[in-house]
This record gives sequence, structure tokens and C-alpha cells, in this order.
Amino acid sequence: MSNLDRQAALTVCGGRGFVVAEPVRELLSPRRVQLGESTEVRRLLPNLGRRMVGAWAFVDHYGPDDIADEAGMQVPPHPHMGLQTVSWLHDGEVLHRDSLGSLQTVRPRELGLMTSGRAISHSEESPRRHARFLHGAQLWVALPDAHRHVQPHFQHHADLPVVTAPGLTATVILGALDGAVSPGTAYTPIIGADLALARGTETRLPLEPDFEYAVLSMSGEAEVDGVPVLPGSMLYLGCGRSELPLRAESDAGLMLLGGEPFEEELVMWWNFIGRSQQEIEEAREAWMSGSRFGEVQGYDGAPLPAPELPPVPLKPRGRTR
Repeated sequence: MSNLDRQAALTVCGGRGFVVAEPVRELLSPRRVQLGESTEVRRLLPNLGRRMVGAWAFVDHYGPDDIADEAGMQVPPHPHMGLQTVSWLHDGEVLHRDSLGSLQTVRPRELGLMTSGRAISHSEESPRRHARFLHGAQLWVALPDAHRHVQPHFQHHADLPVVTAPGLTATVILGALDGAVSPGTAYTPIIGADLALARGTETRLPLEPDFEYAVLSMSGEAEVDGVPVLPGSMLYLGCGRSELPLRAESDAGLMLLGGEPFEEELVMWWNFIGRSQQEIEEAREAWMSGSRFGEVQGYDGAPLPAPELPPVPLKPRGRTR
């Protein structure tokens, strides 16, 4: 999925300046962003004061939307570099096309994982004949410097490992949880898991104390470490935890996101993650000139033009803790 913001700002993220080394409970409210003509998303990352969680650098939550009489998701071809995109659905289908020639329909609880490496372009759309509801999350993972120029590739995994406890089913999307390891390729120590909780469940999830964590609420009513987290909001948890208390007031869906704090300082703009403003400028020029990012075949529409870069030079990011 793309960042379609026509006023995209250059953002410095990563580094340890914003990492909290102890357990905290920081509730993040979303920013509402229009994605095309028919889909509104709730953007949780980057957020004011909270740019990343581990290597997770971008989180959008959308739906559930009734698209029975609508086109649904329609995201034209657009570029990416320096990151992985993670497509995760609870309802509906998304058709993925990319400049490598991939053509794949991603369905609920299936992993669509695109590694951009140096450069790739892709489109995402609801199939012409689609389910009534569309509900999911789109996330980006920043690639570390040693791997950010890898060959671009797309992976689709329909069968993912599951961890269970009374009233809990945890599907491991990326990384490892309680000994279960996702088949998706990860380039940093990371965890992404989908948590399905039955009404009345009280449980504790094992965590890695060195990891930084957050929990995104997808649906239902749940408490995370005693804090009610409503659908479309995210609770940042900091580091230093060996377990996480969960309680479900109703059937609920959550996403656990975490990983080792990302030490490198990054520059993020539009759909690019780089290490300098010059890299971002060069990537924008390459996309607008039709070089480097390839071409997406089969999408009924023109590629997405890049917005203008802001005229003000990028300023270093301050530290809050």
C-alpha cells in the first residue's frame, strides 16, 4: 500500500533517541488519511513522537468497510525502496501486482510480503468480484543498511505457524513468537503476530525483554496490560517486558508488533526509506523519469506521480528521553 499524502514530509526516524528502555503504556491515536477515492485509513506510525517500533516504520489500519457496491481498494502503481511491505487482512481480498511480474490475491490471514530492496513498484486493488467487507492492516518494515539493496522479491504464505493457549490463537506473521517461526524472510530480529482472543479470555503472552513492543487493536474490546485499547488505536509498550497481560471483554483481534530497537537513523519520505535527503531526491527523480523502479503490467490506470519534495532542508531529530 502507498502513502498517498500529496504533502508528504521528510521524516527522520530510527536511532535510539525515541526508544523507551523500560515498560510504558503510551496510547497512540490515529491520524485519518484518505487512500484513493473509497478507502480511509487510520495511520498509527509514523506518529507524533513515535516514529518506529523495532523495525516497524509504518502502520495503517483500515475498515471494516462495506464495499459491496464500490470498487474498494484502488492503489495505482507506485514505487518503494529500502523497506518491506506486509499486507494483512481480516476480511476481503487484495490483488497485488508488481514490476517483477508477480500477480497474487492475498486473502485473510495470509502473508503478502514484498521486499523492495533497491527498487520495486507495485499496485494493490480489490478484485472486480470481491467480498462485501474489507478490513486489514498495511505495514512497512525498514531494511537495515546491510540488506537494503537486496534483489527485490515478493513472497506469499498462505499457511503460517500458530501458537495457542486457552482462548488465544496467535498467528506468527513475521519473525518468531514462543518458538514458532514465520516462513517470511526477515532481516532484523522482529515479531509480527495476529492475536485472536475469545470473550472472557485472560492470558499472558511471552515476550523478549530486549525487544520494543506495541499492540494494534483490530476489532473488539480488549485490555493490554490493563489499558483498554479500542479498534484503530495502538498501545506503545516500550522495552523490558518478559510477558504481556491480555484480557478480552468480547471476541477481539489484536496485532503484536515488536523487535530489537532499530539503531540506524533513517530518512523516510512518501514511499521511500533512505539514509539521506539526497538519496530520497534521487529516488523521486528515478520514479518520475521512468527508470530504476520497473513497470507494473495489467493495472487499469496510470502510475501514481510523486508529490513535490518540501523546499525546507531536513533538520536533525531531537531526543525526548
